[in-house]
Amino acid sequence: MACSTLESRIPSPGQGDRVTVVEQANTLALRTQQTRSMRPEGEFRKAIRQLSKNRSSLAGGVVILLIISAALLAPLLAPEDPLDQDYARYLTAPTSANIFGTDQFGRDILSRVIIGSRQSLAVAAIAILIAGSFGTLFGLISGFYGGWSDMIIQRLIDIQLAFPGILFALAVVAVLGPGLRNAMIAVGISLIPSYARMVRGSVMSIREDVYIEAARVMGADDRRIVLRHILPNILGPIIVLSTISIAWAILIGSSLSFLGLGAQLPNPEWGLDLAMSRDYLREAWWMSTFPGLAIMITVVSVNLLGEGLRDALDPRTRAR
Repeated sequence: MACSTLESRIPSPGQGDRVTVVEQANTLALRTQQTRSMRPEGEFRKAIRQLSKNRSSLAGGVVILLIISAALLAPLLAPEDPLDQDYARYLTAPTSANIFGTDQFGRDILSRVIIGSRQSLAVAAIAILIAGSFGTLFGLISGFYGGWSDMIIQRLIDIQLAFPGILFALAVVAVLGPGLRNAMIAVGISLIPSYARMVRGSVMSIREDVYIEAARVMGADDRRIVLRHILPNILGPIIVLSTISIAWAILIGSSLSFLGLGAQLPNPEWGLDLAMSRDYLREAWWMSTFPGLAIMITVVSVNLLGEGLRDALDPRTRAR
């Protein structure tokens, strides 16, 4: 009688007989382990196959790789020092010697665009790292534990979402002071809510799944459940969101530099170069055209790649 009381019996999903909790947990753990060992490779292959069929995403990925390569090899690819001034070449139109022309100080615009890619991409990379780390942490805590922690985190996020992203970034830079490092921090903080909300929703949708219950029955603590079972299953949405957020980070970072709150003179940066070209729009169209094209091409390419990754990593989209 005591034995039957201790061995609480639950119905098996596929059979009519009843098994003990321990047997059920062992079966579910075994199935989960087998599924986990088989699923990543199959899902990865499906995602790669789906992405390879999307020509626009592949084109965006190729362009992004070229831009990243140019940023890494910028000192070797730049034909001149972007800080060298030559007033004899004042506002020279594009020629074979200076393909993108020169600015009001006689500096080569092509060199400034190539070297400036480092600054713009660095802002995006550091901002995504900050937003992804803190946003994922807050989302995991909020979605997994719920209760008062969820309420506090979500109310703070609601307060931040009450302000547009660029306005919130401006407020952060106003507190920290102008500079490229502070611009990175400001952009990263402005993107935290999108990660926190997305991760919270994903965690809440899977925290009551059968394999999570099996892990609890087997004695796994919260830390192991989050790191070994929940986090790997939400990496896909995090990767997609990070890819798409890069475009937004580049735009905000360039906007801050355009307003004089990001990169400072005389350092080359796309937004800063656009700001310097405002007084020469009529007589030197090339000063604003090429930094603007660099921002536009990068943002469009990132968006195309992000949409392709979203379609490839979403099983519902693949089914359609």
